[in-house]
Amino acid sequence: MARMSEAPKPDPGTVERFRALMLPHLDAAYGFARWLTRDPVTAQDLAQEAMLRALRYFHAFRGEEAKPWLLRIVRNTWIDQRAKHGGEQPLEVVENQPSEGPDPEQSAQAGDRRRQVAKALAALPAEMREILVLREIQDLPYKQIAAVLDLPVGTVMSRLARARGRMAADLRGRLGRREHGLPDL
Repeated sequence: MARMSEAPKPDPGTVERFRALMLPHLDAAYGFARWLTRDPVTAQDLAQEAMLRALRYFHAFRGEEAKPWLLRIVRNTWIDQRAKHGGEQPLEVVENQPSEGPDPEQSAQAGDRRRQVAKALAALPAEMREILVLREIQDLPYKQIAAVLDLPVGTVMSRLARARGRMAADLRGRLGRREHGLPDL
């Protein structure tokens, strides 16, 4: 594989095509990076580095779907950075963003539930977290997730089922729920 400095410099037409195809997915790239890194500043750096790599190697883009192609670059960049800097970042405090609603108590409860879900997702191992984020937050179909993660579709489905099960078990513990979903009395 060629080093980044050996990639051809994109011409103005390529840059315009890149802008048209990739920039609409910048928010998705940042969102995925945010869940991978668990840190907003590191996620910005990761998304920026991934976009630079995507531009540099845009000549290799063959017109397939742009979003999974870009998210795969985000993931590969994250893997490279983890290998270089040694492991994951410490778990950051989840943003406190209560939902808007007419009842302050309901808003507070909804905000607490959202924080608990975000904490449970952030506590998952990276492999489970990334597959859940791609499916449930980025709303990618199994086939695109398979392309991003370079896995067979069947493996995506089984890993997603395991990740959902583990997150559900964690949430039951965090929210004090029994198997039937009702609060303990």
